[in-house]
Amino acid sequence: MRTFMLLMCLVVGCLAQAPHTCRSPPLLTGALSVANEKFYANAKYTYDAMLKRIRFKEVGSYENKTFGIDALLLFREGVMYTINHRNKTCKKERLKREDFHPMEIPSDAALLGQVILGSSSGPGQGLLVNTWYGEVATPSGKDKWVSTFTEFGCIPVSSAYYTDKTGWMLSSFFNIVVGILDPREFFPPKFCQGALLDETEEAANFYSIFKNLTKYS
Repeated sequence: MRTFMLLMCLVVGCLAQAPHTCRSPPLLTGALSVANEKFYANAKYTYDAMLKRIRFKEVGSYENKTFGIDALLLFREGVMYTINHRNKTCKKERLKREDFHPMEIPSDAALLGQVILGSSSGPGQGLLVNTWYGEVATPSGKDKWVSTFTEFGCIPVSSAYYTDKTGWMLSSFFNIVVGILDPREFFPPKFCQGALLDETEEAANFYSIFKNLTKYS
């Protein structure tokens, strides 16, 4: 009985702690879904915050047409590869190094609330999460975001990001593993070795992955 009461006190004590901003583990492998009014996509991703690199492999629908995208973003090198496995070709673009943003809740975010997803009636039936709100100043105004992360581990659960160009972009994260399952994901395939970097094009950013989706349909 004493042991049970001690465990209950520990649980209540943890829940009573004030939620705090946090940063996710630097190495993650998982999947996510992304959607707005015009398109929907499922993606597998590999994320390395230490070396600032991300690999996305997506399949989705844009204006009732399916598309597939394989993108490798190497922020330290300032390069993004868009890989076409069917044609064995690569597009090599300049990438804005400063556009790498780690998965985190910044210190100036506002807490919207803490809830349990699922049920608190029994062990393993619920997940304690915190939802935060913030704004990002841009040359054209302010972008807005709402993100939900787990209280323990700081693992992303969902995110909504608003810009004037895209409207609200909704993302849900799932099947996340801490660590990198296959380090080869961060190296372009051999047929990309001859890809030439176009120095004349405007540098790409994260949202360039979703630009001109009809090209991949």
